[in-house]
Amino acid sequence: MKTIWKHIISNYKNQIFLGICGVLTGALVGVLEAFFGLVLQRCTGLREEHLHLLAPFLPLAGAAIVLLYRRLGKRASQGMKLVFRVGLGDDRDIPVRMIPLAMLSTWMTHLCGGSAGREGVAIQIGAAVSDNLDRLVKRKWTVEKGEQIFLLTGMAAGFAGLFRTPLAAVFFALEVLVAGELEYSALFPAAAAAFTASAVSGLLGLTNFHHALDPDLAMNLLLIGKMALLGVLFGIAGSCFAQGIRFARLRLTFLFEGHPYRRVICMGIGLAAAMLLLHGGRYAGTGENLIELGFSGGTLYWYDWILKAALTILTLASGFIGGEVAPLFCIGTCLGSVLSPLLGLPPEFVMALGYAAVFGSGTNTLLAAIMIGAEVFGYGMVPYFFVTCGTAYLFNWNKSIFTSQWKSPRRYFRHVQRREKI
Repeated sequence: MKTIWKHIISNYKNQIFLGICGVLTGALVGVLEAFFGLVLQRCTGLREEHLHLLAPFLPLAGAAIVLLYRRLGKRASQGMKLVFRVGLGDDRDIPVRMIPLAMLSTWMTHLCGGSAGREGVAIQIGAAVSDNLDRLVKRKWTVEKGEQIFLLTGMAAGFAGLFRTPLAAVFFALEVLVAGELEYSALFPAAAAAFTASAVSGLLGLTNFHHALDPDLAMNLLLIGKMALLGVLFGIAGSCFAQGIRFARLRLTFLFEGHPYRRVICMGIGLAAAMLLLHGGRYAGTGENLIELGFSGGTLYWYDWILKAALTILTLASGFIGGEVAPLFCIGTCLGSVLSPLLGLPPEFVMALGYAAVFGSGTNTLLAAIMIGAEVFGYGMVPYFFVTCGTAYLFNWNKSIFTSQWKSPRRYFRHVQRREKI
């Protein structure tokens, strides 16, 4: 009996310890994310005001990014691949230098008109902070699977601090490393970190996109069928985006083999010209301008989602730094505006479904997609998100923008067993 009580007490002591570490991680990450996000907003404002002056510098910005990572990056140049490798136990640690390098490179990409997201930096910031905190405390405290728990805690804090959606951040961190598996051992510290980071970044002035919807649509077989069809189309769109990034990176690496500067400069020239010629910067940055335009009743063109996807793929494949999640939100919103009249559904309703479902398809996550839809558009939308995001998850062909994500829990378990034997 004593042994049982000792085990219970020890377990709760560990949870309290992890929760405290989660709050500390969330507070520090929230400060960093607020700083990063506010500077990024300033870069976006400058770009929108002076695009014709700044866009020609995109090739030089790309060359500077390549130079920074080649001279100073070392292991940090692996970016999200390193985060996943550490989270899956295939690498040692995440260097602190990843934080300033990712921040500076993303600011340059956005300032000069690159089409990219920002969550890659947010997650890298959170992962680097939590991983180094883990190394600091594990000399005094040992927790089973501690390294992975700390890393997932940081990832949740990074996502929540930037997007201000803590519930989505928690589930994103728990399910993104291995598709189809939830790491519940990190639930409590990840939640503590996510809610703290979101609150801190909000107090420091970082805002988030929110648009409450009340569709009041009867959940009948006809509506379910239409939402399922939307899920199939959104799932294919997210999968094609993920596949497109992978193909473009491989193709450009082959075409400019051994010449990263030539690649980023040549592609930067073409991208700068495209940004200036295609509606004067409409597709630059994260795509939030198109999301806000769609939900405020503005005009979205039928080809917006195609051009946004193509330019984001080319920007990131060329060597510029940013992320893919925010563009996925934009692609889903724009595609939803195209599909809504075809199915006779309210535009805002379908755009909201696309916002969440294409994100879920592109990242190969389900619960995170449902939760981000609920936090952005209201919890009354959860049943609708469940149908569409669930279908999109089934029809994304198990593809993900994160190339290091394990697609099979069983295969990952066997990989862990082999690694432990070695």
